Amino acid sequence: MDHLDALRLFVRVVERGSFTAAAADLNLPRSTATEALRRLERRLGARLLERTTRHVAPTPDGQAFYERCVAILADMEDAEAVLRDADPRGRLRIDAPALLTRTVMLPHLPAFLERYPRLDIQFGQSDRLVDLVREGIDCAIRAGDPVDSDLMLRPLGELTEITVASPGYLDRFGTPERLDDLDGHQMVGFLSSRTGEVMPLEFTDGATIREMRLRSRVSANNSDTVAELARLGFGLAQAPGYRFAADIAAGRLVEVLAAYRPRPMPLSALYPRGRQLAPRLRVFLDWATDLFAASGL
Repeated sequence: MDHLDALRLFVRVVERGSFTAAAADLNLPRSTATEALRRLERRLGARLLERTTRHVAPTPDGQAFYERCVAILADMEDAEAVLRDADPRGRLRIDAPALLTRTVMLPHLPAFLERYPRLDIQFGQSDRLVDLVREGIDCAIRAGDPVDSDLMLRPLGELTEITVASPGYLDRFGTPERLDDLDGHQMVGFLSSRTGEVMPLEFTDGATIREMRLRSRVSANNSDTVAELARLGFGLAQAPGYRFAADIAAGRLVEVLAAYRPRPMPLSALYPRGRQLAPRLRVFLDWATDLFAASGL
């Protein structure tokens, strides 16, 4: 293993907090990764990592060296990209909601990969908060207002939010025409990944934003489950319109209170701060920005 490869391995070990995970990311045997880091420490004459049975963390010297390595490797990747006519390569790890991935990105993915034949993409699918650095993720696509100030943000657009219910539910509880009609109605509770609490429904009433919590007999922390509960008649639900488009077209769900739709939800790409943007991530972000702008969501 040459010196640059050892630096790449060191950076991945720090970011993953694990020799095993870092070795797997780089397709190396764990024993090879361990020995390479030992040689790097001997070469530098400094202890870079604190090792326990469950976790690996940088020492103070290791943290300072890590920050320099990140900058050096980013510069090297940019320099190599220039010599390769900016031909990005490598594996991109993207975390994004499953339905958004299937609805918007996957239909256009063949053309993107044909344009960049040396890129590979690995999709993770979740609604939860993820630790991008610790989990080795290059970029997360998220709807809503980001709160993590340690991440860089690329706006991708806005998602139209709607309120829906099943025909069966509306037969039992009536179809609300105004916000005052919501007395006695129920909602499907969506549990916030940040607080663990059921999030209120949101409505725009002229220039006023109103939040309302209705009775929620059933709640879930997964958007697919919330949508299925709405189809089964457990109450009103809110989500981006693309999630319910097929259900509305098939008559499984009905939009209600269209005159009081929630504010559009920001859609953003989040990626780690403190490093130059790798060419492979840069071309993905440019592609995603154009793709979501053209999607009309």
